[in-house]
Amino acid sequence: MRTDGRWVGFVAGSLLGACVFAAVARADEPTASPGVWQKHQYSFDYLGFTSTYSCDGLADKLKRLLIAAGARKDVKAISGPCASPYGRPDKFARADLTFYSLAPDPAGTATEGQAANGTWRAVELAPHSPRELELGDCELVDGFVNKVLPLLAVRNLENHTTCIPHQLAGSSFDLKFESFETPPPPPRSH
Repeated sequence: MRTDGRWVGFVAGSLLGACVFAAVARADEPTASPGVWQKHQYSFDYLGFTSTYSCDGLADKLKRLLIAAGARKDVKAISGPCASPYGRPDKFARADLTFYSLAPDPAGTATEGQAANGTWRAVELAPHSPRELELGDCELVDGFVNKVLPLLAVRNLENHTTCIPHQLAGSSFDLKFESFETPPPPPRSH
């Protein structure tokens, strides 16, 4: 059987390219370092002028914000006591939060159940990032950044938030930071 030299060269080049790509991808992966799980409990009170939330709606938004910011996925956000009935906006909404976040533990002093490896991941909070956030959530995001975000291990915070009460025009939020969290699972091979 006769083989065309160009075909062999193409296959060899493709294999070499795939190996180089895989090596570069592994080199770009952040190195995991020791971390420790920390439990947090916080009662979040919200008084907004532009947007109001029902207590269950506030709890849902806060849960999404926490997960986006790096909290473990098992966040518990329970609506607090509200003057308005279930599902109705309340001027003074409240949610009780229980969540875990990973903090760096360079000395490796965490006990067995608390230890986990972590890496720094870039996070951005802006309208539609995550997609459930809207411009009307500006005051909520501002309160989240000031009250809840300091409980998580974050670094390099860039906060460009301007909330103008009673109007959306002129309001904006764009936050960028790095959050310490468990590394993503490795890609599944086919």
